[in-house]
Amino acid sequence: MTFRFLPTLRATGAAVLALSAGAAAQAQEAFTYVTNWYAQAEHGGYYQAVATGLYKKYGLDVTIRMGGPQVNTYQIMAAGQADCVMGSSDLQAMQMRESGVPVVTVAALFQKDPQVLIAHDDVKSFEDMKGKTILIGALANRGYWPWLKAKYGFTDSQVRPYTFNIQPFMADKNIVQQGYLTSEPFAIQRAGGKARAFMFSDYGYPAYANTVTCMEKTVKDRNKALASFVRASAEGWKSYFENPAPANALIKKDNPNMSDEQLAYSLAKLKEMGIVGGGDAARLGIGVITDARSKASYDFLVSAKLIDPAKVDLSKTYTTEFVRDLKVIP
Repeated sequence: MTFRFLPTLRATGAAVLALSAGAAAQAQEAFTYVTNWYAQAEHGGYYQAVATGLYKKYGLDVTIRMGGPQVNTYQIMAAGQADCVMGSSDLQAMQMRESGVPVVTVAALFQKDPQVLIAHDDVKSFEDMKGKTILIGALANRGYWPWLKAKYGFTDSQVRPYTFNIQPFMADKNIVQQGYLTSEPFAIQRAGGKARAFMFSDYGYPAYANTVTCMEKTVKDRNKALASFVRASAEGWKSYFENPAPANALIKKDNPNMSDEQLAYSLAKLKEMGIVGGGDAARLGIGVITDARSKASYDFLVSAKLIDPAKVDLSKTYTTEFVRDLKVIP
């Protein structure tokens, strides 16, 4: 360690101002947030809050760490290496509770889950997908797949593994694949394909997505810092929709493979479909969670036998404490 000796400062006005500035800088409280994938427009509000100084405005020095296919974000958080993580949905947090991990959903930045099934353009409805081969990831079995089976009569015999590659879809008109409304349809379009995306939330799927999920201990012990993080993140999303350039620069720095075209496409879809600012957020503010929506998610998991209600207390899986008075209207 290198020590640097400074000359004695006189108590001049300039010195007092310098000391005050230093104290203010030191007052920034460290906060680490881990996303659920590589940096992209779907994380734009968080990056915007870093880029425009919103987190610092609320007294936080926030570090955003990228997730990815091999990153177990909940394990990182449980090990104390992150303060909160971006949950894929509130359903995920409820299931984590059953497995003994005391997590709490404190905000829902996506009022609609952008999960979709993507079919070739001759398919006009979910009903038309019966008999088709459907490519889904393993996690779908803990979320939307039981919902689709119950609602539309799909069967497990239709399922094949999704490998996050659009080539099987492009090569076979009989294939339907999972995706994110803001991502895979763009890749298919760029590859010259014609496809139709069906977003589950438009058909009654209850889940929130892009949640801020934290350990119970964090909610209790870092209440003020968490409130600041949620508020700044909500303001970051509003700002990102107004001028995405600051966030996009940081996103491309973290993820050099991200293109301007993909960022623009994803942002346009987020706006068009009201994923952040639609639903209850239009009147109650970005990030809002309601008791009714949370109960709908819980009831779905119980009915699908994905959680045991004797082991999971709904009231402990989420809190509206940090969003009920935000009123960051998009």
